[in-house]
Amino acid sequence: GPRVRTDIVDVYVFRRVAGGLIEFLLLERASEPLKGAWQPVMGHVERGERAEETALREMREEVGLAREDAAVVGFWALEQTYPYFVPQIDCIVLSPRFAVEVASGWAPTLNAEHSGAKWARVNAAATLESADMNQFHWPGQKAAVGEILREFVRKK
Repeated sequence: GPRVRTDIVDVYVFRRVAGGLIEFLLLERASEPLKGAWQPVMGHVERGERAEETALREMREEVGLAREDAAVVGFWALEQTYPYFVPQIDCIVLSPRFAVEVASGWAPTLNAEHSGAKWARVNAAATLESADMNQFHWPGQKAAVGEILREFVRKK
């Protein structure tokens, strides 16, 4: 049967823009197994690395963002881990997830792992059922966005 992996970390970078909108950074994968998929910052845990360390390293490598950058407004661990299946590698993945709020004018500097970047807009006041969640491919991405909106955006 499929293997279970816990060595992949997701980082949801978001920013607040005018009109109560929240933008989430999505990156287009340049190579297999997920070539062409739009995802948050993602990466593999290296030997001896903690999940938070992986998240911070992947932010630097994939989009040029360091925790100490002036553009970073906040950095949080998300509580929920959502399992998903990747048929190309026959794995069930359980990813620790993190959220990073950046200043509204911040823009990513992509590395070679990505062929594009875009900002997916969500109305902060909308319920998840009424928000445009079609921009996110998988239920786990939608769940992470929902948790970020509930726990970090609407409580501020």
